[in-house]
Order: sequence, then structure tokens, then C-alpha cells
Amino acid sequence: MLQTDMTQNDMTQNDNPVPKALTGVRIVDMTHVQSGPSCTQLLAWLGADVIKVEPPDVGDITRHQLRDRPGQDSLYFTMLNSNKRSLTVNFKSQGGKRVLERLLSSADVLVENFAPGVLERNGLGFDELHARFPRLIYASVKGFGDGAFQDAKAYEPIAQAMGGSMSTTGEPVGPPMVTGSQIGDSGTGVHLAAAILAAILQRDRHTGRGQRVICAMQDSVLNLCRVKLRDQQRLAAGPLAEYPVQSHNGAVPRSGNASGGGHPGAALRCAPGGPNDYVYVILRPTEWAVVCKEMDRQELVDDPAYATPEARVERLGEVFTLVEGWTSTMTKWEVYERLNGLGVPCGPVFDTKELLFDPSLRARGLIATIEHPVRGSYDTVGCPMQLSDSPVDYAPAPLLGQHTKDVLKAELGFDDGEIAALEQEGAI
Repeated sequence: MLQTDMTQNDMTQNDNPVPKALTGVRIVDMTHVQSGPSCTQLLAWLGADVIKVEPPDVGDITRHQLRDRPGQDSLYFTMLNSNKRSLTVNFKSQGGKRVLERLLSSADVLVENFAPGVLERNGLGFDELHARFPRLIYASVKGFGDGAFQDAKAYEPIAQAMGGSMSTTGEPVGPPMVTGSQIGDSGTGVHLAAAILAAILQRDRHTGRGQRVICAMQDSVLNLCRVKLRDQQRLAAGPLAEYPVQSHNGAVPRSGNASGGGHPGAALRCAPGGPNDYVYVILRPTEWAVVCKEMDRQELVDDPAYATPEARVERLGEVFTLVEGWTSTMTKWEVYERLNGLGVPCGPVFDTKELLFDPSLRARGLIATIEHPVRGSYDTVGCPMQLSDSPVDYAPAPLLGQHTKDVLKAELGFDDGEIAALEQEGAI
């Protein structure tokens, strides 16, 4: 079901047609909010023709949520829907069903994140569509997999709570904390994109048929908490020596900013003392002497209290307090330059403003400026996947229904009279 028509994603800036990695793959995007759109945006950036199906008049709810400019699509929407085309369809109407029928007959993948049962009640469940379009891949975001929670609603914090992230995030004596990264929503979107690509390969190389693809938010968060499940099993052999606190209930404890890995680490204060004037430093055994020399504290190298990794693990708080006394006299950038030059793993804590204007991220396209026909220019987080033969050419998120008539007429074969009838019915 690969398409041969070129879309805006198949053109370089000099208008020479260049096949992208997913040129010819058509995605029917029936997703909204964040988890599904984050998946389909990645596929669009890689060259797929993503047709976003939206309800007439209102569209994706995020067009209106958290608006920073009255009457314009929000950044919430524009930053999750670049490089797509918008087709307005009321799939509950008879005319809308006809439009979807033709659209799905030309598609490789349907992606949806509706609540359980919504599509099934409208004749758009997997079994029914698979019978009509056996090559169609039917991809879904769910909150939870089959089982006790399969019908429960999931939002980002709930997915983090039930996937293991919250219980292992925060200070030991404080409450469980959500992380600022959207590991439930966008994390699931990345997992789903990988699953879709695998299903396309399996269909085209092996089976010739589509299949059901499901990624649950709880499952995706749990996958990203893999090392914490590693440590849960290690508890059976004894305390987790690299943690600054130990378990009192048989589960992996919250450990603040401790690395929880093979080497101790901590976020250390830097000058001038602002909320994000910190540098994260990892102290590997081979570099303790190097750090002591740089701090002009050579006496600590042979001090029995600090000389061995085992001794330092026993008093990690003291160790990092000593190092922080040194880092707090410099900016995080100065600490980074000095320690990185010595091969010591470290990194300044970037705040969101620093990330948005970081020249290296902009040079690599990880922060990209996009021109929008209504908003003007806006910045977005770019594609984290870099393919040498499939560079990303960023296009703005579509206006609501911007491509409806083009898709209906040029690609689905509806004539002007049929389109007018669909409009009068409220199907588009």
C-alpha cells in the first residue's frame, strides 16, 4: 500500500525531489493531545505522508489548550503536529464514513488514541478494518494493557505513578515526584513509532498483511524504569551500596539526585547560586585523585576516610560536600570546562531558557524555528533521530482542515458536487 505521490516531506529546500526514509508511507492520524501526535510527528519528519483526521470546527483539543495568543493554534498543538496535513471529518456521519473508507483504502497505517470502545462503536475497530483492509496496520496508544486497569483512563502523572517512575523519583524523605520529561505521553509515542516501523517491515518483507500494534503508557514508563527493576532484584542480595539511603520496605528507595548507577554522582551547587546553577558530577574511582588535585586537596587522596571507593561510598554525603565547596566558587560552565578537560564525567544543569537558545542544539536542528502562516515564527524541539540520507525539512503544523479539499479531490477522487454535499451534511 505504498503511495507514489510526493508530499511536502519529500522535498528538499531547493525543491529537488529526494526520497526520505518513509517516502511513500501514508499514515492516517486519528490521534489527539500528546501521546499519539508525538508518534505521528516523528513519522512525518522521517518522510511519511501523515494525514491528521480532525473533527470539523474544533479539531484536536490542543489547538485551544494553553493558548499564548488569542484565536491562534497553541504551541501545545503546533509543536506536536509539524509536517502533517489536516483533513476534517466527522467519522460518525454517513458521509464521513465514506471519506474514511476511501482514505483507509490508500493508507499503510492507522494511528489512534481514543478511549476504549469509541472507534469500535463506529465500525472502526481493528477486527472490522482488518477484514476490509488486510494490509492496514492498526496502531493504538492505550493507558494500560489487558488486565485489571485496561479500561482506566491514563494521564501523564498517572502513567508515571503506575509505571514505577514516581516511587523512585524525589528525595528520600519527601513524597513521590513526577519527572518534568513526558515519559508517559511522548515516551509512549516514541515506543509506538518504533513498533509501527517494525510492523511495516514485517508486512512488507514477510507476511504481506497488517496487524494490531498497541503501546500502553504504563508499559512504556516501566520500560524506561528498567534499571530500577534491576535494582529491585538486586535487593535480594543485600543493600544497594551506591544509594545514599537504603530500603526500609523492600522496594527501591527514592534517592534524590544520586546516580543509582555503577558510580556515585550528585548535583553540586555553583556560582552565583541561582535555582539551576548546578553541575552534575560523577566520581569514578580512577578520577578521585585527579579531582582532589584539581581542587588543591591532595591530602584527601591518601586519607583513609576517602582513599578507596568503598570508604567513599560509606560517606558519599561528606565526599560531595567537599567537592561542592570547590564547585560553588565557580560557574557551572567553569566547572564543566575544568572537569571535562580532565576526563571527569560532568554536565551543567541546563534550564529551559538555556536549552531554547543553545547554539549547538540549534546548529544540529534539535531546536528548530518554523514559520507558521498565522502565528509567524515559533521554535520547536526538532527530530531526535538523525539519518544521513533522510534529513528533516521542517514544515508548520497545519491549520484546521487546511488540506481537506485537496485530499478529497486530488487523492480520494471526490468531485466538486460530492464535496459540496459532504459540507452540507457536516461530514467535513
